[in-house]
Amino acid sequence: MTAIGGYQAPESEPGRLGVHSIGEFVLSVPAPERAADFYGAFGLTVADAGDQVSLSTADGYRWGRVVGGRRKALHHIAFHCFEEDLPRFKAHLEGMDIRLLAPPAGFDSNGLWLMDPDGLAIEIRVGPKTSPDGKALPAALDAEAGARCAPYRRDAGRVRPRRLSHILRFTPDVERMLGFYARALGLRLSDRSGTNIAFMHAIHGSDHHVVAFARSEAPGLHHLSWDMPSLDSVGLGAIAMADRGWKMGWGLGRHVLGSNYFHYVRDPWDSFSEYSFNIDYIPAATDWEPADHPGEDSFYLWGPEMPPEFIFNAEAAQG
Repeated sequence: MTAIGGYQAPESEPGRLGVHSIGEFVLSVPAPERAADFYGAFGLTVADAGDQVSLSTADGYRWGRVVGGRRKALHHIAFHCFEEDLPRFKAHLEGMDIRLLAPPAGFDSNGLWLMDPDGLAIEIRVGPKTSPDGKALPAALDAEAGARCAPYRRDAGRVRPRRLSHILRFTPDVERMLGFYARALGLRLSDRSGTNIAFMHAIHGSDHHVVAFARSEAPGLHHLSWDMPSLDSVGLGAIAMADRGWKMGWGLGRHVLGSNYFHYVRDPWDSFSEYSFNIDYIPAATDWEPADHPGEDSFYLWGPEMPPEFIFNAEAAQG
């Protein structure tokens, strides 16, 4: 087994420095107008905002934007911190000799901007805690006797994700990314499988992972994961996407690391969006011990055979 790298032991003192949530992602693609079709069908609220397409959940929170670019790539990720922690982050990053950058053109903010080891722009800004403060209880299965519990398919209604759960990225060096995100942003290793994949959570209470890294020959986006209110809503989302022509993907299944039920749908740029339900939750005060899991036992507990395109890094293929 590989040594556990990127590990930060939990501490009880309230002054521990770390981001608490993902605030927003920005994705750059050659044809952003295609995002409206895909993410609208997926269940997000889509709005044109000048040269951008904004992606929100039903509560109105904007989780992402899609902008035009020469090739598909993440443009940046914004992480949220508590207001009192922003000046602490500035001193912390400067003490690590991490160069603070000006915001990219068109993305002015009062946050701190830096570059991660794979060249992705990262923003740390003050914002609401979008990660949950506890594990949501699974919805009870229909159990009424003497009644038909399932509606007609035409009456099922549109399913809508509740929030963004996590982002999984390809990287040439999982260990380097773990070290950076632990030291610079205060994220903590949850679990890993050797040097192939690793998962990190936020220290103020979050899902099993808010970011994850999978080894590949080049950086890239693998998937965006969206939290759903029930297992039924995962299936309804999958069939609704298939009805609209988005049939390529993988699921229904259940993961081992994170424990969530999943169905992935391939997007127009050969990455994925995941319907996810019932992921493990790590409270702020929990002494979660990360482990290095054997590959054959760490991927999925049950589900259909993984299609070969699931591990394809389209951004590496772009050259």
